[in-house]
Amino acid sequence: MLVDSEVLALEVELAILAEQGLEFEREDYVTRFMGLSYQSFHDEIDREAQTRLGRSISEVIRDDLATRLRQTMIARLTEVPGAGAAVAGTGLLKAVASSSTREGLERKLRQVGLWDAFEPHVYSADHVTHAKPAPDLFLHAAQALGIDPGACLVLEDSVNGVIAARRAGMRVWGFLGGGHAHDRLGARLLAAGAERLVQGWHDAAPLLAALNAPAGR
Repeated sequence: MLVDSEVLALEVELAILAEQGLEFEREDYVTRFMGLSYQSFHDEIDREAQTRLGRSISEVIRDDLATRLRQTMIARLTEVPGAGAAVAGTGLLKAVASSSTREGLERKLRQVGLWDAFEPHVYSADHVTHAKPAPDLFLHAAQALGIDPGACLVLEDSVNGVIAARRAGMRVWGFLGGGHAHDRLGARLLAAGAERLVQGWHDAAPLLAALNAPAGR
């Protein structure tokens, strides 16, 4: 939701998987695989490949996928429109809790100039044993911030992330501002447990500001 990496990952992953004979309908792929950690993604892809192709492909694609993803991110990654201004304008305590690797997450946030807005509260799948859709990563972030999970609000653009936030006992808004969002994503985020949808940072920013307004204002 801060960096528009999912649409780039989607492009690269679908192309590499198709080269191996494993094709997906784009919207279903977003629902099933977006928001998973690096290892969970490979585990799920291998299960799918074994079922449909009768063979494992994870080790075949791992290095090529990592290389092409990194090259694509370096060349084309941008912030999600309005993210920097929205983050700078809120006085709320905040953290990043992403299924990316620690190294990849830091690289992407630094590339678009958002690292300093969150550091040291930047948490990746590397910080926990069980990543999304398990609640562990969100609970880890809440503990680090010193906030009760029930007082936390999560903005999530993946079904797996919404499920994780709800399992952590947190409020969650579905975010539709990323380039990977499709026509049915909002309905799927709501079905997974999001309490409302925001169309992008232009929509989320005033709502977050209202949460931070003094009582009675």
